[in-house]
Amino acid sequence: MAIPAIPAHTTRTALRTTAGAFCAALVLAACSSGGGGQASGSAGSGTTQAASGTRVTVTESEFMLKLSRSSFTPGTYTFVADNHGTITHALSIDGPGVEDARTKDIPAGHSGTVTVTLKKGTYDVYCPVDSHKQMGMDQHIKVG
Repeated sequence: MAIPAIPAHTTRTALRTTAGAFCAALVLAACSSGGGGQASGSAGSGTTQAASGTRVTVTESEFMLKLSRSSFTPGTYTFVADNHGTITHALSIDGPGVEDARTKDIPAGHSGTVTVTLKKGTYDVYCPVDSHKQMGMDQHIKVG
């Protein structure tokens, strides 16, 4: 007995519906997470305090990284990598107590996150895809 083929438009519609439902669930979860208090501390330009740490936006494109802040103190940070380029990128962080913390591969126009706890020291923030690091997608940040 042959299995009937599913039309491509049906698959695309199902994927769009699933993605939309997932995004809505994330928004609802973020909006409904109580807890009573707000994290204290100062955040630099382009960052906000989040439940999983201070948010740092990293804009990625061919072949550069731009971080939303340049000053870091020890603590937990969520790095949000926004791929503004035309090819796949990712974000990886290495340093004291952090080894190969990374996002999944991020297609053009999408974003990914990685949360790490930074101690005093120097960290390497880079794109681990192919030779992108050697092509300029590499930043060193100093914590402390």
